[in-house]
Amino acid sequence: MGSLKEFQSKIGYRFAQEGLLRQALIHSSYANEKHMKKHSDNERLEFLGDAVLEIITSEYLYQLHQDWPEGELTKLRASIVCEQTLAFCTRKLNLGEYLYLGKGEHQTGGRKRKSILSDAFEAVIGAIYLDGGFANAKEFVHKFVLNDIEHMQLFYDSKTILQEMVQAENNGELNYPLVAEDGPDHNKHFIVEARIGARLLGRGEGHTKKAAEQEAAYQAILLLKKKDGGNACI
Repeated sequence: MGSLKEFQSKIGYRFAQEGLLRQALIHSSYANEKHMKKHSDNERLEFLGDAVLEIITSEYLYQLHQDWPEGELTKLRASIVCEQTLAFCTRKLNLGEYLYLGKGEHQTGGRKRKSILSDAFEAVIGAIYLDGGFANAKEFVHKFVLNDIEHMQLFYDSKTILQEMVQAENNGELNYPLVAEDGPDHNKHFIVEARIGARLLGRGEGHTKKAAEQEAAYQAILLLKKKDGGNACI
């Protein structure tokens, strides 16, 4: 498990109240296991961070797309602040390695679970807001969420985008065969491939088939874009 100082170096923000950061990284399973006092986990900070993230994202999109109607702005914002996209944002921080998890949650893959990662990410935003104010929270969000919206949209809409690419080239039917499935019913782990016939385009993993398919589609798009120099075709 990584240290709080190491994590602060990664995010480029030093907490005056380091306890806020620690709380942001405490999952309820850890708090319950350690018999910590009520509200010692990150759920309240996640609630606050969610609101801060939404207003920062809304302001950014409002200024970026001045000719867009409310409906389109709402749709784009939803794709940015959803669980799967926020979990994707945590990869560059390796956030899962800094979480305080109960033994059971740790043993069943909690450090990679998208719901836990996205909640902790929002809790970190809430902690930064309380510790350093709106400006510091805004800087963090711009650095780790809004720095590459196009890439995030690619991830969020990966299955749709890949399907459109395949249909445009008319090179066969896209399918997502299940390669492996293990784990108990409450904590399944799926491995899925994105294929056109026998041709492997990408592979993804997740706690649901849908999440695994999305990851596989995203990897497929990256592969195709790389092969075509950024202008993907099949």
